[in-house]
Amino acid sequence: LDALIRAGTVRPMLLVGVDNTERRRDMTGPTEVASDREIAPRVGGSAAFRAFWRDDLIPTIRARYRVTSEAGIIGESAAGLFIVETFLLEPELFTAYVALSPSLWWNADWLVTNAARLLAAATGPAGLRASSIRPKSTSVSAKPSRIWIVKRGATKGSSPSSSKGQP
Repeated sequence: LDALIRAGTVRPMLLVGVDNTERRRDMTGPTEVASDREIAPRVGGSAAFRAFWRDDLIPTIRARYRVTSEAGIIGESAAGLFIVETFLLEPELFTAYVALSPSLWWNADWLVTNAARLLAAATGPAGLRASSIRPKSTSVSAKPSRIWIVKRGATKGSSPSSSKGQP
C-alpha cells in the first residue's frame, strides 16, 4: 500500500485490519438452518460485530487520526457475507463495500432472497461490489460466475436481480 501511495496510484489512506477472536461467530448473522449452526460452536454474532465497528472502532479511528468521512470495507468468504449483510442492513456505516466470494448460501440464501426488499428500504450513496467463483471451482484463476454491482440512488440496476451477471 505504501508503494502505491508513493507512486501516486492510490490516494493516501489509513488501512485498518481487525483480528477477531471467533470469525464464524462475528461474520455470520442468525440462521434457522441446522447445518449452518453445526459449522461452529457459536454463530450469529454479526450484529454485535457491526455494533463494535459503529460504536467503538470507527469513532476511535476518527478521534485519533486525521481521516476523511470516507470508509470502505473489504473481505472474502464469511467476511464477504458480513460485508453484504452490513451493506443491506446498515448501508450508511461505510461509503464503499467490496465482498469477494461472499458466503451467500448462509441461512438458506436469506440475503439474496431479501436483497431487493432491503435495498428498496435503504438510503444513502453506498455502493457494493461482490463476486463469487463458480461453484466447485478450486482454481484461483477461475472467472467469477456472479458479479453484483449495486449503486444506491441509481434509477436502474439498483437491485441484484436487475444487474448484469445476475446470480
